[in-house]
Amino acid sequence: MTYVNGPKHGVEYPHGMTPAASALVARHVPAPSPSTGEEAPPRADWLGTHRGSLTVTDDFAILDDPVEQETFTHRLAPEGEAESVLVVQGMYCAACADTVESVLQHLPGVQRAQVHAATRRLTLRWDPTRTRLSSLARALGDTGYRLLPMQHALSVSERLRETRQALWRLFVAGFCMMQVMMYAWPAYVTAPGEIPPDITQLLRWASWVISLPVVFFASGPFFASAWRDLKHGRVGMDTPVSIGILVTFLVSSAATFDPAGPWGAEVWFDSLTMFVFFLLGGRYLEHKARDRTAGALDGLMNRLPEVCERQKPDGGYESVSLRRLRVGDTVRVQAGQAFAGDGELLDGLAMVDEALLTGESHPVSLQAGQGVVAGSFNLGGPVRVRIDRLGADTRFAQIVQLMERASTERPRLAVLADRVAAPFLVFVLLAAAVAGFYWWQIDHTQALAVAVAVLIVTCPCALSLATPAAMLASAGALARRGVLVRRLQAFEALAGIDAVVFDKTGTLTHDRLALQKVILPEGASLPEAWALAGALAEGSLHPVSRMIAREAMARQPDLAPLAGHTERAGQGMQALRPDGSWVRLGSAEYCGLPPSAAGEPLPAVHLSDARGWIASFVLQESLRDDAVAAVAALRALGVRTWLLSGDREAAARQVAQVVGVDHVIAGASPEQKLAEIAALQARGLKVAMVGDGLNDGPVLARADTSFALGHAAPLAQSQSDFIVQGGQVMDVVNTLTQARATLRTVRQNLAWAAAYNVVSVPLALAGYMPPWLAGLGMAASSLLVIGNALRLARH
Repeated sequence: MTYVNGPKHGVEYPHGMTPAASALVARHVPAPSPSTGEEAPPRADWLGTHRGSLTVTDDFAILDDPVEQETFTHRLAPEGEAESVLVVQGMYCAACADTVESVLQHLPGVQRAQVHAATRRLTLRWDPTRTRLSSLARALGDTGYRLLPMQHALSVSERLRETRQALWRLFVAGFCMMQVMMYAWPAYVTAPGEIPPDITQLLRWASWVISLPVVFFASGPFFASAWRDLKHGRVGMDTPVSIGILVTFLVSSAATFDPAGPWGAEVWFDSLTMFVFFLLGGRYLEHKARDRTAGALDGLMNRLPEVCERQKPDGGYESVSLRRLRVGDTVRVQAGQAFAGDGELLDGLAMVDEALLTGESHPVSLQAGQGVVAGSFNLGGPVRVRIDRLGADTRFAQIVQLMERASTERPRLAVLADRVAAPFLVFVLLAAAVAGFYWWQIDHTQALAVAVAVLIVTCPCALSLATPAAMLASAGALARRGVLVRRLQAFEALAGIDAVVFDKTGTLTHDRLALQKVILPEGASLPEAWALAGALAEGSLHPVSRMIAREAMARQPDLAPLAGHTERAGQGMQALRPDGSWVRLGSAEYCGLPPSAAGEPLPAVHLSDARGWIASFVLQESLRDDAVAAVAALRALGVRTWLLSGDREAAARQVAQVVGVDHVIAGASPEQKLAEIAALQARGLKVAMVGDGLNDGPVLARADTSFALGHAAPLAQSQSDFIVQGGQVMDVVNTLTQARATLRTVRQNLAWAAAYNVVSVPLALAGYMPPWLAGLGMAASSLLVIGNALRLARH
């Protein structure tokens, strides 16, 4: 339990749960209504236990609570469609995902259900006017699966419960296996007939008794999953395993009860307990490894605090749920705690970690009055923040939405593997039956061992895990570096690209101009020019005007007394001197000057009055620090580069020459940019487009894969596959190398899964692989696939 203490009271909540959910969980404890504040009637424990092994009968009414629903549901239309991201408990394989999708998609009000087997995420698109989430969860509960909001499914208490249950089953299987092996050992080391029949029978009975907990407790998840699939007319990954366990136990029991019968020559309790132990051990390790694979995404998506300290009118503080905060509230954020919303720092100096949100790897120092973003961490002492934006309005919420979509997507290779796995399972059952029948004609005592070994060794778990495990590991590794993956499928496209097309402004260069120099006519006064330019620029919000105003204040704090400011969009500013004469700051045309007034090919802002030219402020685009190194790294990887810009030819070629881009296309309109990308693709090139995400939407969507650089990009509307939040061009190179490593790992995993079956199936059919070794091989193949994928997290 954790204790959240306000200044006058302490409230005890289950660890990892919100106060609202905690109150609703407790039986017979009324919770306040979110709308009226009145006590609600008692509700059943929605996080309750399974009542029976195959049906979940919890009360999921909390899923309909509008306050709780805000954390996992967003409305696609004000009065219609909604999309929720939930976690499905009870899933073990790709067939489970198909079952969940099939159940939900046939329910009224459900428009789409997509489940990712590796992460157990469900993306559910549904119509709130036709159904309720609690009804959908209850219908799915009838098939033995549970729907939970992600934050509760990932809470510490829920994880501990799952881990303890898995460890307990593993312990029972391991302990019983050792005892059964002790009773079976004499039969392996003595000659036939050396052990008296009564002792042999006693050892068999002892093995039978000790095998009961293994079959009826430790093997429970296999039987429950297989029965769920069979009820829906499907063959799941656990179906052949369950058949193997059940048949082995029943035949061994028949031999124990009737030693003189057709099965009395041999029992397989040692093989039974051994391969159940190996399967459970492999599944446990696979579960831990899968948590590590998807854990990076989980950790990033669940970093907001559950409880906040809100300032009361009397100056004290009260502990409230994050969902009870409102815009305008003042909260105190302790050291090491994440900011609950976007807001303004009210006091002191704060050291903030914004790595997830901006890609900035080093802590940033913020002063009072500056903004903080939700999801970033306070690394210093306690600070006060006034909340300006909460929930879906924050950039953090947009990031979470993108990551949730990525974690629920099934890449093309994964879909293909699942399609192969489904009919392969039917083939497994047929192969086991044929092998058992064939060996029955030769040696009926071996027929059972061969059939069970074939059932177990050919289970395609490794095949289904090969692709999603690798891609999720890479997505988590990139997310920690500030690169968000919108589509897992983009890894496959990115790994095959041979051309990268860069936009110029905001991509290879910063999205702001810098002052290079000031040009004056002979006899002009530089301080006077700055005084006039600063006075004109301070009346505009244009980025160039703001830069001129900053430079003027730094050089000439006493600005000229001007009045009557007017701005002509895209041209410049005009104001009046005290004597009524005008003065202008802007383009050469607006200022009545020839285009070459500054005598420079670079962009310039001019200052003039009724008497003529006063000054020209020559500007330059500042290159990103890593632009040159990134282009060189792409060339070393064998990737050709283009610069595609709407800017003037001279400016585009100057940037291209500095960074080393191979080809330049300048003066391109949005329509021409699309045509150029299409022309490159028509030449057989696989193109990745890199833009700033602000005005490159159509081009980003047209390319084979795309990047949006800069944390100013509107995440929810971005058309890119990858979002580089820190704006580092080198992250494009790093993501490319990560994608190539990911595809290599996927191919390695698929090759291993195929090779494992090619080698193991003939050995099992020939009788050279006992059931316990088949169980060990099946577990080892899945672990090898997961372990190989985990290497990507350190790539």
